[in-house]
Amino acid sequence: MIKTVIIEDEQKSREMLAGIIQKNCPQLQIVGLAKNVNDGVEVIKKENPELVFLDISMPDGSGFDLLEKVQGHKFELIFATASDQHAIRAIKYSACDYLLKPIDIDELKNAVEKVAQKKNASPNMENLNFLIQQLKKSDDSFQKITLPTGNAYEIVNIKDIIRCEADGSYTTFFLTDKRKLMISAGLKHYEELLPENEFIRVHHHHLINMNHVVRFLKEDGGYAVMSDGTKIEISRRKKDAFMDKLNKS
Repeated sequence: MIKTVIIEDEQKSREMLAGIIQKNCPQLQIVGLAKNVNDGVEVIKKENPELVFLDISMPDGSGFDLLEKVQGHKFELIFATASDQHAIRAIKYSACDYLLKPIDIDELKNAVEKVAQKKNASPNMENLNFLIQQLKKSDDSFQKITLPTGNAYEIVNIKDIIRCEADGSYTTFFLTDKRKLMISAGLKHYEELLPENEFIRVHHHHLINMNHVVRFLKEDGGYAVMSDGTKIEISRRKKDAFMDKLNKS
């Protein structure tokens, strides 16, 4: 069983989530409920949970304030939020899981299954520390992104991403230091997440960083030559958008 704590300020939402978990997630054992930041800190320190469901907005602070107060404790984390777009974007950049309210049961099951698969590994809190730093920014101009690779988290400078390549439901990142990182998320996820003024999907399989385009070849419809020497085909329907970005860079 996975020891679980729910921290949610609204009693109805708190009890509803607990009920959904008890009915649909038998691998979880709810050991504590809390209604605000202070109570949440106390229950985490007392119960030492393996998983925390955390609301973002609470009367006495935010879920992120709570995370700062329990540094040193290790647990998996699933955020529950309504529509705080800045927070959601930061959560995505930090490779953390989140559920939108009202909670969708299938999404809950998927998030819990990810936690269950990591049951025997000690939680890596590096991405949570990164998240706290990201949220201290006043805008969404994030300079780094967390990429989950197996049981580790790689924090990467966005400027060091040369290109991303689809591999089924995975995405491979090609970096300036010649590393290749395979991530268990589709290319569309990163197409929507990475800054659109710098990155463009030029092909079904390829998302490229325009800052790393060194040459455009007109042969066979067109290729972008990247700073690592690779030639990336430009699809016909993406050529105009690519050329527009190229001329502006």
